Amino acid sequence: MEPQNYLGVYLSKDAATVVCLGSQGRDGNVLGCFSVSVEEQEEQNQQVLANLIVRGCAERELKFSEVAVALDCAMFMQHNVHSEFNEPKQVAATVRFDTEEALAMDVTDVAIAFEITSSDQTGSALTVFTAQRKILSDVILSLQQYNIDPVSIEPDVNCLSRFIRQNISLPEDLHPFFCAFSRRNGYFIVPAGEKQGPQKTSAVRTFLVGPTQTRTELLAREVSVTAALVETGEAINCLKVFDSTGSVNYQQLSEKLGIEASGVDFAESAGAEPAALADCADPVDFAIAYGAAVAHLEKPQSINFRNDFMPYQGKKLRLQKALKLAAISVAILALAVGVYFQWGPQQLSETNKDRNELRKRLETDYSAVMFGREPPAKSNPVKKLEAELRRVKKQSGPSDVVSARLILVLEAFNKYAAKKMDLNIDSVTITSKISIAGDTSSPGNTLMFFKAIKEKLEILQERVYTKDRRNHFSITVVPKK
Repeated sequence: MEPQNYLGVYLSKDAATVVCLGSQGRDGNVLGCFSVSVEEQEEQNQQVLANLIVRGCAERELKFSEVAVALDCAMFMQHNVHSEFNEPKQVAATVRFDTEEALAMDVTDVAIAFEITSSDQTGSALTVFTAQRKILSDVILSLQQYNIDPVSIEPDVNCLSRFIRQNISLPEDLHPFFCAFSRRNGYFIVPAGEKQGPQKTSAVRTFLVGPTQTRTELLAREVSVTAALVETGEAINCLKVFDSTGSVNYQQLSEKLGIEASGVDFAESAGAEPAALADCADPVDFAIAYGAAVAHLEKPQSINFRNDFMPYQGKKLRLQKALKLAAISVAILALAVGVYFQWGPQQLSETNKDRNELRKRLETDYSAVMFGREPPAKSNPVKKLEAELRRVKKQSGPSDVVSARLILVLEAFNKYAAKKMDLNIDSVTITSKISIAGDTSSPGNTLMFFKAIKEKLEILQERVYTKDRRNHFSITVVPKK
């Protein structure tokens, strides 16, 4: 993607005109221009039209970073609405309610774009454009399917007005009407006069043009109607016309209107070579697409349907939000570091001081617990250990008694083992009593073992249970008296 290039797309229901501008778009650096139509296609919808646009850009190797769309006047409606507010944010918050009241219709399924044309003590006069949300959804989703996400979607007359402001300059003593005739549409652009105050906007109007209408007579009638509808603050003294068919009689038109009427060349004013417009169906369509492509030069854009419906969330906007969030995070971090270095060392010193004082107070009281209590002065630990050792030896009894008991147990085991019975001894514990734990292959073998034991020893306690197909036992025995 080339970050310096911008694509303007003028969309109607069955056709589109595309203009690609380079980084010098304000000066007319036209990189490419072409028109496509779905009239000869099997399916005629916005998805097919978007596919033709992408294919046309690929064939001409047009690369771009941002896309702006101009919507044909047949796909939206224009209204004059009054708002009680002058502040743009208040107007934006209430324009939907004002439009619904002025039109006496439900605007739930309608997207709204507006422009404040004038303001005074009573409020603001608005030019409001409304488009069905389904139409906008079809346009946006069809383009997004081919990785084209338009930054803005504007009325075609607004884009044409931008083209005229940036490419056509007239002497200051002229206060013109601009009129453009395409194959099927007519546009009036009335530049704002100096007497309209600091918030100056052009008055715009669109109308349909039939193929059989005489354009000179139609233009004479529509100029009078438009002059009655708009307040320019200046007396109109000339009419500048571009007619794609070249059928307007300017001398006859001047006589009817009483003001000078002359033609204007859109392609020449934009600095575009005739060869660049070879694939363009209509010079007026070219001017509208050109005006859409330079929409990035105007910030903010109020006449943008995407401000109200499916807001743009493209890469550039996400990057701007990320940078803004990063800047806020860095500012908070810098503030926190400054506060820490301002108050941190002092607070740490006070904390350590309190901790040291607390340690001194508690050291005396808890020294016995912390370091161990000292033995009494009259106590002799060695003598206590010797006395304990004598007590243990007395309880254990002579070593020959323990050996004799062990011999008795071993003799019983040998006698039983001579019978080749399945016997496992897990443990033998010899103290004042003898504890034996083990297992046999069956309860009968266990009883035979007990019988052998009883010949030499007396069984004080016994416990027998079965586990894992073995008969386990645990007995306590002493020598017979």
